[in-house]
Amino acid sequence: VQLQASGGGLVQAGGSLRLSCAASGRTFRNYAIAWFRLAPGKERDFVAAIRWNGGTTYYADSVKGRFTISRDSTSNTVYLQMNSLKPEDTAVYLCAADQRLITSSLTGAGAYDYWGKGTQVTVSS
Repeated sequence: VQLQASGGGLVQAGGSLRLSCAASGRTFRNYAIAWFRLAPGKERDFVAAIRWNGGTTYYADSVKGRFTISRDSTSNTVYLQMNSLKPEDTAVYLCAADQRLITSSLTGAGAYDYWGKGTQVTVSS
């Protein structure tokens, strides 16, 4: 499984960005795709996840109502639409994938075997 994240950049507080995670290497039935973020001096934090089958979504409390995760099955791409960005959203955003994850495992970075390189998001105040 190969994952390629893109779409990061510099944006002012209150602005928006859309991140993309292009997935390849196999069919993704039974997979969950997630976004995590890593800020300097902090742990890798869960942001959002989506199940490929059915499209059920999960969000960290800190991003609920501001971020939306979605998938495009035709292009094997997962998107993270980020609105109302805050300076505390500044981080490297990484996408991850694994299969047959139970719901309680989805928010844990250790549950994912496949990771893409990150994309930097910087939100200025």
